[in-house]
Amino acid sequence: MILSPFTRMDTQNLLLEFDDLREERNNYYVKLIHCNYDWSKSTLMDLDFMKDYNENIINNYSFSINTQIPYVHYRYAVPPVKIPGNYVVIVYRDGNKQDLILSKRIAVYDSQFDLAQDDGLAGLGNIRNTNQALNFVVNYGRTEIINPMGSIHVTIRQNQRWDNAKIDIKPSFIREDQSQLEYRFFDMDKTFQGGNEFRFVDFRSLNYPGQNTLRLDKSHKPYDLFVALDAPRGSQSYSQYPDMNGDFIPDNTDYQQESWISANYIYVTFTLKSPQLNEDIYVIGAFNGWVRNEENRLEYNQAQGVYTKRMLLKQGFYNYQYYVDSADPNQIEGNHFQTENLYEVMVYYRPFQPNADLLVGYFVIPVNPR
Repeated sequence: MILSPFTRMDTQNLLLEFDDLREERNNYYVKLIHCNYDWSKSTLMDLDFMKDYNENIINNYSFSINTQIPYVHYRYAVPPVKIPGNYVVIVYRDGNKQDLILSKRIAVYDSQFDLAQDDGLAGLGNIRNTNQALNFVVNYGRTEIINPMGSIHVTIRQNQRWDNAKIDIKPSFIREDQSQLEYRFFDMDKTFQGGNEFRFVDFRSLNYPGQNTLRLDKSHKPYDLFVALDAPRGSQSYSQYPDMNGDFIPDNTDYQQESWISANYIYVTFTLKSPQLNEDIYVIGAFNGWVRNEENRLEYNQAQGVYTKRMLLKQGFYNYQYYVDSADPNQIEGNHFQTENLYEVMVYYRPFQPNADLLVGYFVIPVNPR
């Protein structure tokens, strides 16, 4: 994982960490791939964006301590790049790029553009109570641009999610005399569903499991933890409580050793009491990168009238939600304009040289912060 996938051009302090559920270490190599604003691979060569050689072995690793499932924890300081933009970090075994272990999106930004926010929600009409929109103005006055419509691309994402990000949003108005692009979102396809505050479960301690845990079965190893029974919230009114906008924290409060090598992996079962739907339901969050596959697709128990999923997770504190694979993915959770969400606006510009999309503006906009 990379806790913060964005970094400034003048600092570039990204750290990649991951666990390998093996007893022995492997020879893992890392490479950076430069990407366009839409995450397609760019045409740049390695020397165009790398200061040093673009393939390095990971030498920083630690073995887990007294864990039920042994693992090796790897840490890698991502090397600095020469130009701002989108990058994908790939990790592969023994120098073989076909034996891919993981990939992670990161971005390096340079603050060349400015952004002014307009908090007005006028124009949302009948979706005002369920959706959230960001109205803002991008000012590129510090950079000489000939064709702003064709060379500037804006992306917005909600709670660090790429699965529902709005990519290449077009401006509502262009004011070239003022070097400004206005983004005012009156259409549903340019807004985000507000969603609901994230559910959470706390199993940082296996001696004293925390909130929203039902029971912990220690009769075998690895342990089995059962999350408290969940129910649909789609028809309920909004209820405010703090969350981490879908994030998670691997942690072990039972021992004094560093949590990244002392936290246990255990089986965690999520249970949702609900009539069976025609669409698939997934449990998602930052802990699984918001992906939807067989590993997090819930299975329906007809006899008990519940959806369940058993997953192997590292000990910690987790935010999660139930995603329905339909036109209304939040029908289990509900949508409320009052929900606290964190938005990021990314502004890309492609100059003549280099022929690449540079990330020249990165802005964090909290909605309903508390």
